[in-house]
Amino acid sequence: MSYATSTAVPSGPTNIFRRAEGWLDQRGKLAWIAAMVLGFIFVWPVGLALLAYMIFAGKFKSSSYSDRKDDTMFCRHRRHHHDHAAFRSSGNTAFDAYKAETLKRLETEQEAFESFLQRLREAKDKQEFDSFMDERARRAAEPKAEEPAAPGAY
Repeated sequence: MSYATSTAVPSGPTNIFRRAEGWLDQRGKLAWIAAMVLGFIFVWPVGLALLAYMIFAGKFKSSSYSDRKDDTMFCRHRRHHHDHAAFRSSGNTAFDAYKAETLKRLETEQEAFESFLQRLREAKDKQEFDSFMDERARRAAEPKAEEPAAPGAY
């Protein structure tokens, strides 16, 4: 017994749109944006239709972060919208205790390092200021050589 599969490709306007969608998907988001801009330039309803399709079909969604609802190609790396995964419980109390202890240790090390950098900056500023004051005092202590009179001066 043999099984035959149909290899005929259906034709019609829906097939053209699906092929165009597949072609644009292969080329990425910039191809979709270019198609939309060209649609607005040449026939504005086509550009508007492409924009609406891209929004409702989720063409602006990033593939690696598609589970986040506020993630679009324009705001993928918003720092103020991260979900604080480091502070959520994992369900393992031993790991959570280790994580809390490690985070606390890292925070104290960071504070110590920042205070070290502040002391280093202050020491450098003080050294530069002392050097400036010594140079100024040295110049003030040197006797000034008399400047020759300008020609024609009385």
